[in-house]
Amino acid sequence: MLKTAARSDADYDQDFFLWTREQARLLREHRFAELDLANLIDEVESMGRSEKREIRSRLTVLLAHLLKWKYQPDARKPGWTSTIDEQRQSLLDVLEDNPSLHSLPAADFARAYTAARVRATKETGIAFALFPEHPPFTLEQALDPGFLPREPDLDDQV
Repeated sequence: MLKTAARSDADYDQDFFLWTREQARLLREHRFAELDLANLIDEVESMGRSEKREIRSRLTVLLAHLLKWKYQPDARKPGWTSTIDEQRQSLLDVLEDNPSLHSLPAADFARAYTAARVRATKETGIAFALFPEHPPFTLEQALDPGFLPREPDLDDQV
């Protein structure tokens, strides 16, 4: 039976932090009948969605910076490699904490690449169509800490 007491709903809507502390206390005390199950269920499901969003977001930022690195060699900044390294590490950390999401980067690679093209276009001023329709690097390369793409005229076939 889902709890629908007005007090729990009001706490949830008015002070989320207080609500989380109260729900944790009730769980620790095994007072399950008093839990706000409807909102707890929503929050647990939301946590899973946020992990997936974080993976997609970090992959998009990573791919955008790899595109910027490749297509704007004269504008490279030290911060770009820091961002690339940070996105790689954070992405791997999220995957390590959530092994069931290990296949998500591969499944979302094409979509993340398209979003990265849009982002790189906005950040560089390079026309969207000038970035290749298909990624000029693989997911494995993008995640490889030793990989940075070379300028277009120096590339081997990928």
